[in-house]
Amino acid sequence: MAHEIVARKAAEGDAFWLLGGLYEVKVASAETDGAMVVMQMTVPEGMGPPPHTHPGAETVYVLDGTCRFRIGEDTVEGGPGSVFHLPAGVLETFEPVGTARVLSVYTPGGDIDRFFAEVGERAPVRALPPPSEEPPDVGRMIAVGARYGIDMRLPG
Repeated sequence: MAHEIVARKAAEGDAFWLLGGLYEVKVASAETDGAMVVMQMTVPEGMGPPPHTHPGAETVYVLDGTCRFRIGEDTVEGGPGSVFHLPAGVLETFEPVGTARVLSVYTPGGDIDRFFAEVGERAPVRALPPPSEEPPDVGRMIAVGARYGIDMRLPG
């Protein structure tokens, strides 16, 4: 179903729990013939992703809270209304300062939404997951990411 019109209200579409956060697919790659993926992420403090690169570009708009991005060798902090555009292949990560909510657009979409579906757990509710007693399985994320062209690295 390529080139669909997508009209999705809040709390519609797929949602996953990952790294203590809520990752909501607003527009899936299959709905845009691979042109883009749009995701809303609610991420608690200390639960940003490991350093990684994407095969495509990522544009992140901070909706709520503050995020500290590490882009290459630089660190940049941004609050609501801040936008970050990261070209393909740039090593990056972000760390929420308190709980943050961001809107991320991946171009092209590729399989990035499928990556989140595979490494995450389907969210039964649109809220942050209960705290986990176990640390995230970053090794598994690295292995799954490699299949989707995402070069994920151990934090450090």
